[in-house]
Amino acid sequence: MKTIRLRAGKERSLLRRHPWIFESAIARGGADAGETVRVESEQGQFLAWAAFSPSSKIRARVWSFTETQRIDASFFIAVCTISVCARARFDINSDSFRLVHGESDGLPGLIVDRYGDTLVAQFTSAGVEHWKDVIADALLAATGLTKLYERSDASSRALEGLPESTGWLRGQGENELILREHEWHLGLNIATGHKTGFYLDQRDSRKTFADYARRLNFERVLNCYCYTGGFTVAALTGGAAHVTSIDSSGPALEQAASNVALNGFAANRASFMDADVNASLRQFGAAGQTFDAIVLDPPKFAPTVAHAERAARAYKDINRLALKVLAPGGVLFTYSCSGGISADLFHKIVASAGCDAGVDGFIHERMGGAPDHPMTIHFPEGEYLKGLVVMRK
Repeated sequence: MKTIRLRAGKERSLLRRHPWIFESAIARGGADAGETVRVESEQGQFLAWAAFSPSSKIRARVWSFTETQRIDASFFIAVCTISVCARARFDINSDSFRLVHGESDGLPGLIVDRYGDTLVAQFTSAGVEHWKDVIADALLAATGLTKLYERSDASSRALEGLPESTGWLRGQGENELILREHEWHLGLNIATGHKTGFYLDQRDSRKTFADYARRLNFERVLNCYCYTGGFTVAALTGGAAHVTSIDSSGPALEQAASNVALNGFAANRASFMDADVNASLRQFGAAGQTFDAIVLDPPKFAPTVAHAERAARAYKDINRLALKVLAPGGVLFTYSCSGGISADLFHKIVASAGCDAGVDGFIHERMGGAPDHPMTIHFPEGEYLKGLVVMRK
């Protein structure tokens, strides 16, 4: 077994059981991509078993902090089984959910979503790529399913020195699927949709939005960055009279319109704009048009802390524009899925946007990812999604 030795003081994060080892922390040692290495402190104390990645700034990702643990096929079978069993204890009102959430489930770099009887996996680190076949078989054995589609086309694979890889890894099935969550159904395409095909992390936020629509009788709703219309369908399910949905992707808007029809809503209750969100918000403001509820669920503006300052300006701008066209008493559901933006910083950004817009509001709720996208005690970076429900005064 190959060994890497850390620089003095760099063992502290591992002693707190944080699973990442950065390039700058390593004094000497190395291995092939995905190979398991023994990680030691400067004094030679055992710290962890980790997967080595010679191309990544995160040079190694921890499998286990137990010295007697063997990293072999039986290890991955056990970890996959634990992850699958954990979902049975979560409150998930859907036939589709996150089955493996990377570091939080002890499998750094692996994302697995279940859509009905189909699994979709993203292998984004050298370690899980090395054990791909073992992991694929372990997942199917743990779930009793036969179909697994690979969507390893995330940009993060390039940072690991890995090429893109997509297609059926086990079995064969349809690319276009329909999932059920709460009171509605949504269509998706696992081959062409974002991430693994859909954003399952916002499942419970969509339910909360439907509940607000039902309670507050929304007349005019604006869904920005609507993608395939999850929040649109939720608002209509809650009784909203009309929803305007904006996205810059024509195919996503087509799927959104299809999802509205799939749930039996009349076409005249929804309108779709293939447009830029910022420009559209400015146009609404100039025309004096307001909305009873607005959803801001933009793409990732800050993938890392290094991008936080630039992203903060972008988040502030869209929130400022949205608050200006939010009717008094209206509700804003605003989100950041950027790991580089903390919940505290996001609150400050929205507060600053309110000051610039001349708008104040009550924070009704703080939102996060659905429970099948867990954050653990030792890995706070798992809290990438955060949101605020703001009611304008």
